[in-house]
Amino acid sequence: MVWPAYVSHERMNDDSIEIFDAGEAQSDQDWLSIMDEIGEEAGYFERLGETHSAFFSDLGTVLLVSFETLAGVRAAGGGQMPLGYQIAAPRGWSSLTIVAHEDSWYRDPAVYGYFDRLIDDAFFEDFDHVVFYGAGMGGYGAAAFSVAAPGSTVLALAPQATLDTEMAEWDRRFLSARQLDFTRRFGFAPDMVEACDRVFLIYDPIQQVDAVHAAMFRGPHIHRLRARHIGRDPQAELARVNILRPLVDAACTGTLEPTVFYRLWRARRQNPHYLGRLIGRIQAMKRPALLLRALRVANGLVEHPQLRKALERVEAGQPLR
Repeated sequence: MVWPAYVSHERMNDDSIEIFDAGEAQSDQDWLSIMDEIGEEAGYFERLGETHSAFFSDLGTVLLVSFETLAGVRAAGGGQMPLGYQIAAPRGWSSLTIVAHEDSWYRDPAVYGYFDRLIDDAFFEDFDHVVFYGAGMGGYGAAAFSVAAPGSTVLALAPQATLDTEMAEWDRRFLSARQLDFTRRFGFAPDMVEACDRVFLIYDPIQQVDAVHAAMFRGPHIHRLRARHIGRDPQAELARVNILRPLVDAACTGTLEPTVFYRLWRARRQNPHYLGRLIGRIQAMKRPALLLRALRVANGLVEHPQLRKALERVEAGQPLR
């Protein structure tokens, strides 16, 4: 196979960066066609078999490698561009996004072969700093394929370590994924991160299955960042409190530390959505005194009509709807 020609990796001035978007896409096929055209200008766009694609934007010496889904990219806004590109391009960083067209967990020989070619071509050695990012299934991909770039950083949100039934029979959330082979190359994510510089895992310890997956990652370079009540979708919650991009930024600049995460995570205390969801959990516990105390604290932190009405109802001895 002939690789697309790469442009210089010299850092570009912000004013010279052209930000692309695929917002006109009306269907998945439209999106693939538009991304193919964008790839000719930005770097390249390549189909990897029938169910995956790779989009590379060549800008600077920092590389953000993200693992995303076609449905997620198209539904999240941002001109239907991958999140990794949206974060990296304005900062003059390069990005490589592996897009899964279905819930594949990136278990595809075409994806393995693609990373083999990157390794053979010493692709990752062209960059000063490489960060692998993903959430859930994408978090698994980020960890599993980070082995291709020793010394890289991994930021994974609630990743699965494996879904091999011999090792993770207790995880019954993704039964259809059990037909996938997690025993072949790039399979067991905790083994694949051994050569990384640092690995940051963000998860909710209350979500026991996510906590067990996180516990399977071991080593002095593993940082388990426990975010209580972040829920089953940490990426969405971090985005709601406006700290997802600062976290990825910190990973890409080499400044991410556990203390940085926990300082940013304090922003949840000013977020009505987070507080409302927390109130809902307390309500389900059927502890009226705790619910009243929590509502008073929440209303002292933010001004929100629904939280105010909830407090008024509880103070009046009325049940919350």
